Amino acid sequence: MAIVVEVQESLEKALKVLKKKMQLDGLQRELKNRRFYEKPSIKKRRKMQEAERRRRKARRRRH
Repeated sequence: MAIVVEVQESLEKALKVLKKKMQLDGLQRELKNRRFYEKPSIKKRRKMQEAERRRRKARRRRH
């Protein structure tokens, strides 16, 4: 997986575009989560909470 950003006008704009693409892909969250070791029990709890959040969001969209 590669994220490509072309620099046309200024480096600052290209960085802004890159950060936005990383955020939409969920890469920033992934890097933040991998920064420190996470115990398996905590990782399982976090995954369950994220799944519940997605279910609630899907339920809201249906109604």
